Amino acid sequence: MPPVQIQPNRPARHGRRMRRLDIAAMTAPFAALALLAAVTVSSRPASAAAAPQPPALTESQAVWRAASRLGYWPSEERAAAIRAHAGGARGWALDEIDRAFEASRQPARVPDHLPAVTTALSTVFAEARREREERFKAVRTAAAAAAATAAAAPQQQMHQMPQMQIQQTPAPERMQQQGAAAPAAVQPSSVASARQAATWRLISCSDPTVENPLLSRMTEFWFNHMNVFAGRLTVRPFVGHYSLHAIRPNVLGRFEDLLLASARHPAMLFYLDQNQNVADGTPGPQGRVRGINENYARELMELHTLGIDGGYTQQDVRELARVLTGWTVDPDGPSGFRFVERLHDTGEKTVLGRRFGGPGAAGGEREGIEALAMLAARPATARRLSLRLAQFFVADEPPRALVDRLAAEFLASNGDLRRVMRMLVASPEFWDPANELFKTPYDFACSALGVSTRAAAPPPVMLTLGFLASAGQPVNGWQTPDGYRTDAATWLTPESLTRRADLAAALARGLGEPEHLLAFYAEPTRERIRRVEPGSRAALALAAPDFMRK
Repeated sequence: MPPVQIQPNRPARHGRRMRRLDIAAMTAPFAALALLAAVTVSSRPASAAAAPQPPALTESQAVWRAASRLGYWPSEERAAAIRAHAGGARGWALDEIDRAFEASRQPARVPDHLPAVTTALSTVFAEARREREERFKAVRTAAAAAAATAAAAPQQQMHQMPQMQIQQTPAPERMQQQGAAAPAAVQPSSVASARQAATWRLISCSDPTVENPLLSRMTEFWFNHMNVFAGRLTVRPFVGHYSLHAIRPNVLGRFEDLLLASARHPAMLFYLDQNQNVADGTPGPQGRVRGINENYARELMELHTLGIDGGYTQQDVRELARVLTGWTVDPDGPSGFRFVERLHDTGEKTVLGRRFGGPGAAGGEREGIEALAMLAARPATARRLSLRLAQFFVADEPPRALVDRLAAEFLASNGDLRRVMRMLVASPEFWDPANELFKTPYDFACSALGVSTRAAAPPPVMLTLGFLASAGQPVNGWQTPDGYRTDAATWLTPESLTRRADLAAALARGLGEPEHLLAFYAEPTRERIRRVEPGSRAALALAAPDFMRK
């Protein structure tokens, strides 16, 4: 299933191509510096806790780190707020966690031009049903036309054409199952819905007046951890709702609640085929017999909770899938989820040594709720989530001592993600200059778009989405459940730096002198940028290696 391709609005190239190449040429030395610096990013071994104490961050570095890791870049307003805080950058960062939590309790401020993101699930289901019927009709019409053409062809072609046409035109059911593209004549609204969902993600991460930056950052992290793919036809209409209503409200709450919200959302139910998970022997359409589907149960254990080395077996996966039978979608209900008792396996199951169902045990939907709670509270889950949070916010290879402390706090607080984040931000490892992070393409896009937003009305979101697609990180476009990698080794390549320079040149048009950014940069970077002509300095500032760090 190919990812959704969201093409940018392409400006006329006449008179601009040379300028973009000039910017790329000017940033070539920066690219080399960034690649050389890559060996130091997160390179300190996890066992180096006894190494000599490194020098502390300067005030400017602390401001950059707080704003760029608990958001995407230090706007002038945020930088001033951090400097003015009585507790310095660390005190501001701890308060920012509370501000993000309060923001997550409120409805998102979605712009009026993105209505698909806030559409009620019952309406989304109805529109998806209409679109599916139109797609089936178009496929049948195309098949009938092909058959008529084959019947009218010369006798010598009749033995080949019908068979070829049948192979090339998938049946509607197979088309839906495989996520195949609709015929060109059909204009699916789900494509517009997916584009609006991606647009919302970029607006929310680049405009602090729309979304609290840390809340946007946490939504990014947890969506990626419980990834769904917008390229799958059944999932595509629900991706925006999933991000806004399943992930966003729970990113600083209890992990158990976040896990349950994801498990019950139509996007996840469709994506990992949980809607097809029924008790063995369940009667299906046309006399077929249906049965267990293990897809969601496997990813729930391997990715969302315990991890691949979390101590479970294939038998545990099978038993967990039995526990979750009957969890499916509800096209007419407000939540999009329902439990269907007749599809549930009522027998006794054992998952990780715990019994579910059978005499004297909770049954029905309650089995699944208790199983999710059990997985959320396991020490293996606490360690896996703590490691991933530390990799996202501290270093690609975070110190083991930090991960251990975060895992202990996770267990002691019953999975309270706000408390875990407070411990992470208060830790000396978060502020250690040796623990560096390199921006992913999404990080870079959000921060560069944020810098340029004031000079563009409206902001060039489609251009930026096009950059992300070409850079290998299209929004909501990762096909497999493991989500995008976030480490420097994945994203720090000469080609990727050249693409960033191109985007920097495009976004920097109309920007003034980048003095606010330069104040955070090392002196060699500032000197190099100040030597170029004024009209090129903003682009060079956005393409500098200093801007690639967070």
